[in-house]
Amino acid sequence: MTTTMPKAPTLPAPRGPISASVLSALRGELPEFPAVDDSSPYGEDFQLALYCCYEPHYRGFQGVDADLEWDPALLAFRAELEKAFIDALRDDVPAGTDVDSELQALLVEHVDAFGLSHHLRRHGEMWQLREYIAHRSLYHLKEADPQSFVIPRLDGPPKVALMTVQYDEYGAGDPERLHSKLFADMMFELGLSDVYGAYLDSAPAEMLAEVNFMSLCGLHRGLRAALIGQFATVELTSSPGSDRLVNARRRLDCGPAAIRFYAEHVEADAVHEQLIRRGVIAPLLRAEPELAADVVFGVRSSTFLATRLEDRLLHHWSRGESSFRDGVGVGQS
Repeated sequence: MTTTMPKAPTLPAPRGPISASVLSALRGELPEFPAVDDSSPYGEDFQLALYCCYEPHYRGFQGVDADLEWDPALLAFRAELEKAFIDALRDDVPAGTDVDSELQALLVEHVDAFGLSHHLRRHGEMWQLREYIAHRSLYHLKEADPQSFVIPRLDGPPKVALMTVQYDEYGAGDPERLHSKLFADMMFELGLSDVYGAYLDSAPAEMLAEVNFMSLCGLHRGLRAALIGQFATVELTSSPGSDRLVNARRRLDCGPAAIRFYAEHVEADAVHEQLIRRGVIAPLLRAEPELAADVVFGVRSSTFLATRLEDRLLHHWSRGESSFRDGVGVGQS
């Protein structure tokens, strides 16, 4: 089981002119940033560029000057990318203000529902499970960090309740119980690289977009309620999905470390669901009812982006193909 401290990842390969310009800036060069008007906000080039703009706020990249986190030119270009991404989501996600109905819908599991966790529990092969974990590592190796950006943007009961959730996410005082550490242990046991950012070059735009949405909302005070909606979506839907993933690992005879991460979430997220609904969202909206639309936007955008990733994986897997960008997934080479 790995005990090494996470290191900054190396810079990824560009996926087009937009990401190439961002990577050039991170290398300390003076690129000419291209226009983003005609770019697909969900595309590979766009999402990698945005991901690389955010990474200096987390672990950074090897060989990249830490001061570039606040480089004015890079931040100005990031703002252009963010506007295009948010505008696309607002076009694709219906608006709403009924938070109670939105959250209640998340708690209902339809009998005929079928998604990634259902597939992995019933039919998934080991290479598919490992590939899924490699994709998810882009978030889970920094699990709960994007949501922590919202803490100073809250006050009173919502802040206290969110801190209670985050305390669990960060191991409840035990570094070995950090959720990111449990995920790394699972990767190690499954024969995957547990190095932070190891699968960035292989991860598709659909995975990057999920992480980018969290970072975007966390880093903008005006989108703090959208991040709460995103977090609520994860916490309210996590327990049954985690239970299916535990059963998938048992069916595939995985070891204890490969089971522990999702077993932890079966119980923890059932508690977190109540804390997010009653401790964070309810008092937040009592104090600022005008934020209801942003909470709904966060829920629906999170669901929309997660469905796009799910569709990609299931499409490729149904054809016996890797969902990695290079087409060669773990166990497929």
